Amino acid sequence: MMPQTYPTSGGSSTPRGVSPGRRAIDVLVAGTALLALSPVLLVVAMLVRLTSPGPVIFRQRRVTTGRREFTMYKFRTMRTDCEGPDLTRSGDARVTGPGRVLRRTSLDELPQLLNVLRGDMTLVGPRPETPALAACYPTELKWILDQTPGLTGPAQISLRDDVALDGSPADIERWYVENLVPRRIAVDQTFLADPSVPATLVVLARTVRYLVTGRRWVPQGG
Repeated sequence: MMPQTYPTSGGSSTPRGVSPGRRAIDVLVAGTALLALSPVLLVVAMLVRLTSPGPVIFRQRRVTTGRREFTMYKFRTMRTDCEGPDLTRSGDARVTGPGRVLRRTSLDELPQLLNVLRGDMTLVGPRPETPALAACYPTELKWILDQTPGLTGPAQISLRDDVALDGSPADIERWYVENLVPRRIAVDQTFLADPSVPATLVVLARTVRYLVTGRRWVPQGG
């Protein structure tokens, strides 16, 4: 069997925002979802507040279009009395009990709809990276940081984000950058080559199916 290869370049190295059509979908879907899901947002906020001390919303710096930084919002799923690497391992002791449920159902990501409305993110795109990990990306893969990050995306519904490895934070981050990042970019590259409105709607439909059934999308040849 031939070894699997991953992309070493892609598209333009200049900042690449979303098209007017995709931006219209972002505003319509994110605004409607925030209104429709407001009862869910309230319940989740109360759950986070009542089950562990600390803020309801977790704020973290991430990288957006043109490698600029922005503040990304999530419901807090981790304890505030312990530190660790940017990456979350499977069974990470920092994650609270309710936090595991929120992560498994992706409810912790709902506040990012605000990021979509603000234009920091789009509905479909590559996963937003932290500045520290982005700085470790190989040069040939840093083109992905010029794209607008997404709330969902092909890689996000086909690959696990939690790192199931033991070892020091440095070992885990090295494995993540050298192994998982190239795999994610290879999956996302097909969409990013032609991020049209129809392609966006297809990924959104696959995301809904994943959230409802728990079945991950498997790319052709994956």
